[in-house]
Amino acid sequence: MKNVFVLIFSVFITTILIPVLLIQRCSVIEPKIEKQQIVESNKVVHVYMHETGEIKTLDLEEYIKGVVAGEMPAAFEMEALKAQAVAARSYAVSRMRAYGKNGHPSHPGAELCDSVHCQVWLSKERLRELKSKNWMKNYWPKIEKAVEETKGLIMTYDNKPVDQPLFHSTSGGRTENSEDVFAAWVPYLRSVESPYEQEAPHLTDQQDISIATFVSKIKKKYPDCNINASNIKSSLKILERSDGGRILKMQVGNKILTGREIRELLGLRSANFKVAIYGEKMRFTTNGYGHGVGMSQWGANGMAKKGYTFDEILKHYYVGVEISKMK
Repeated sequence: MKNVFVLIFSVFITTILIPVLLIQRCSVIEPKIEKQQIVESNKVVHVYMHETGEIKTLDLEEYIKGVVAGEMPAAFEMEALKAQAVAARSYAVSRMRAYGKNGHPSHPGAELCDSVHCQVWLSKERLRELKSKNWMKNYWPKIEKAVEETKGLIMTYDNKPVDQPLFHSTSGGRTENSEDVFAAWVPYLRSVESPYEQEAPHLTDQQDISIATFVSKIKKKYPDCNINASNIKSSLKILERSDGGRILKMQVGNKILTGREIRELLGLRSANFKVAIYGEKMRFTTNGYGHGVGMSQWGANGMAKKGYTFDEILKHYYVGVEISKMK
């Protein structure tokens, strides 16, 4: 009787319990996708073309392919491209929900446009003009794969599609809180570490400008600023930096300016900078490239090289989000 019991128990272990455990283990490596289908979409977008003034009606997934091609180097790792695809789709869906067929006030009839005002979108025809034949042969299929393997996936927060899936080139080691750059507090746009950006071409940069040019630019925008070439060394002082290192407040003469204002005025790569004066010149040393909020693209590529999946990348840079399936 004992042998019969052992035999029955062995059959149970090998035919039922072990397969169940294996299935459970295998499921762990898959991206966590929310079962609830969050948003319904007709999966067609209307895109305003700035150069021609026309409005194109595009399949959503085809539109996302053009955005990934326009916004991220195709030589990046597949998981980084997938992360970019989901971020781009999330933005597109948020615009579709917000503006519908009436379109955005800046381009009536189209929820989106093809420039940086929305997301850069490039058609295949335009890519053939800009890229080599080898690029179309080697990289376009890679972009198609990244989009197709994330088809219908968007980021959600509190069961609602995120409406500000911001991204930038390089954070410089840490991203920014949204309110430190754009004034509005957004729960998923929190400052996080971005440690894998070593290969970014503009992780650090330098830009020299003459003191005369700096004073001229400041005085042109702020005529009542009392800065001049003779008092410039005593007139510049960094007062406050953000968690990510970007300048929040900087004294310039009798004015208190933000690093973002200085960056835009001088065309610097980042508002995270140091300034030194050498004779008649000023040297701005910047850290990072872009506004610094949301996903660092070079950081995402670095994470992908370390073995992180696209959903892990997104959940790192967008705090508290889930990856959800569209209807």
